[in-house]
Amino acid sequence: MLKQNYSEFSLEAGTDEAGRGCLAGPVVAAAVILPVNFTHPFLNDSKQLSEKKRAQLRPIIEEQALAFGVSFVWQDEVDEINVLQASITGMHRSIEALQILPEFIIVDGNRFRTYKDIPHKTIVKGDAKYLSIAAASVLAKTYRDAYMQKIHNEFPMYNWKKNKGYPTIEHREGIRKFGTTRYHRKTFQLLPKQLKLKLPPQILKSDSE
Repeated sequence: MLKQNYSEFSLEAGTDEAGRGCLAGPVVAAAVILPVNFTHPFLNDSKQLSEKKRAQLRPIIEEQALAFGVSFVWQDEVDEINVLQASITGMHRSIEALQILPEFIIVDGNRFRTYKDIPHKTIVKGDAKYLSIAAASVLAKTYRDAYMQKIHNEFPMYNWKKNKGYPTIEHREGIRKFGTTRYHRKTFQLLPKQLKLKLPPQILKSDSE
């Protein structure tokens, strides 16, 4: 069962991101401050939930949260500042978007920069341990998935409505066939490194043979 607060502060924000490992599209981050008595039977790390359950949770979180914020760090900026910095920048922006300034911040993962001198704690797998981080993971995931489904209509050959920009075999095959789009992250290894061609034996023989 997920815990409610890490700190003794009632205005504790949880923050998380989605899309860090994708080849295309933005990194999306969210921050959520939940009421101290908030509970929900199946709120968990968004990766552990079905798409249907995430969709059911999103309006519940948005309605019952004391505050929430969502931010997009677009692929060009991901390329410019690197994906780790994009994740932290996105989380900062989502905290900035909160209607209430938090007293404490809990962060999924192990890397963060202090935000406005507010104390924080990084928590590995925090989205499976604390309700507010889980709620942030659900918002980040659902907002990003909705965006990827939208741009799928522009470039259906990559099937982003299914793979959401992650490096699936299907997505990489689309890149190999059709090249890249403005949504692809150019600093990422979009295709696997090519293996050296194995030449047939007759080509390897010397001229004297």
